[in-house]
Amino acid sequence: MRCSTFLSFCAAAALSLSMPLAAFANSQQAETLAEIESKGLQAVGSERLERMIAENTSADEIEFTRSWLSEQPKASGGEQWKCLSEALYFEARGETVRGQFAVAEVILNRVKSDEFPGSLCKVIHQGTGRKYQCQFTYTCDGYAEVIAEPRAYDRVSKIARAVLDGKVPSLTDGATYYHTTAVSPRWSRVFTRTAKIGVHLFYRDGVRTASN
Repeated sequence: MRCSTFLSFCAAAALSLSMPLAAFANSQQAETLAEIESKGLQAVGSERLERMIAENTSADEIEFTRSWLSEQPKASGGEQWKCLSEALYFEARGETVRGQFAVAEVILNRVKSDEFPGSLCKVIHQGTGRKYQCQFTYTCDGYAEVIAEPRAYDRVSKIARAVLDGKVPSLTDGATYYHTTAVSPRWSRVFTRTAKIGVHLFYRDGVRTASN
């Protein structure tokens, strides 16, 4: 499983970092530990390292308003940031700021789950290539992905940056699925609804009970 492999590599990396290489009389030992550390960091991957660094960042400072977003610096980042920014633009640019954070939370919850791929880009593009068989419709609806509203993209890109920086509010109670109120997919009658935010309903995988 991804988690066990990830932890074992992290443990090896931590061991190598906790003891200065100069302390080893045997240079071969030092080289071996350095190699273990390098392999561990490669296995974690850039997007996971980014989240590890961000884990201690508090989400308390978030305000779900456009004025708060306007005060944030212009966002930038790597491939994972770009994937999340585009997903928020095409999936939720018309939502409230709270709703956009909620959609980002669902995507991040999927990355953390063993049921889905292990990076933001892979989660977002899962199933792409089969028309209307993907996880996020904009990636497989046959239309070109054009950013026609740069101001809206600027806002959601700041949300993507905030999420990658660890500012992840708990809004959906662990949801890994959502849909708009305009549709009623078959799976929504089976999964547990966890929240309604704006025009989106949120769910997690699990049988609905009478109290849900």
